[in-house]
Amino acid sequence: MALELSGFYYPNKMARIYVLSIEETIGSEAMQKVYDLAGVPPELYPPPNNFAKAFDFAYYAGIGAALEKMYGLRGERGLALHAGRASFSGGLAEFGAVIGVSELSFKAIPLRAKLKVGLKALAETFSKFSDVIADVSEADNHFIYTIHRCPGCWGRSSDRPICYNAVGVIEDGLRWLSDGKSFAVEEVKCRAAGDEACVFHIRKDPLN
Repeated sequence: MALELSGFYYPNKMARIYVLSIEETIGSEAMQKVYDLAGVPPELYPPPNNFAKAFDFAYYAGIGAALEKMYGLRGERGLALHAGRASFSGGLAEFGAVIGVSELSFKAIPLRAKLKVGLKALAETFSKFSDVIADVSEADNHFIYTIHRCPGCWGRSSDRPICYNAVGVIEDGLRWLSDGKSFAVEEVKCRAAGDEACVFHIRKDPLN
C-alpha cells in the first residue's frame, strides 16, 4: 500500500522501537510483509538507531493500515498499543530527560499536578523532537490531550478512532509518572474519522 509522503517526520529512534516491538510479536518475515504493504522502503527496516527526525508520517500510518489489513482492527489495536507503550519506555523517557521530566523535584510533586505537568512535557517532547503538534488542557475530571498533526492516522480513514499507538504512549507515560498506576485513556476524536484533531480524554483518578 503506497501512501503519498507527508513531508512530516517522526524520530528514527522511536520509529525503530515501534517497528521492532511489532516484529517481536509477529516475526521478521511478517514484518517485512507489513513494510511491503505499507510502502515503506526496505532500507528503513528497521529505522536507524538515532535521534534524526526522518521517518515520514506516511510510513508510520502505513504500517498501521497494513496491520489492519493483515490482522484486522483488533489485531492492529493490540499490536499498536503494545508498540506505543514500548515507544515510551524505550525512547520517550530518554527524550523526556532532555526537558527535565525525570528530575527528582518533578517526581516529588502531588499526583494530579505531576500528571498535568507530565502530560504537557510529553506534548512538548513530541513537538520538540518530531513534527507532531500536540497540546494539553483539562476539564473537571479529565485531562484533554490533543494531537493536531498525528502520524498514527496520517492519510487514513476509518469509522472509529484508530490512534492506538498514541493511547499506548500516553498510558505508559502516565504509568511512569505515577510510579506504576494505571489511568483510563480514551481517544474520543480522530482525524481518520473526519474530526479536526485526534483528542484523548485521560481520567484524573487512577484505575487502581
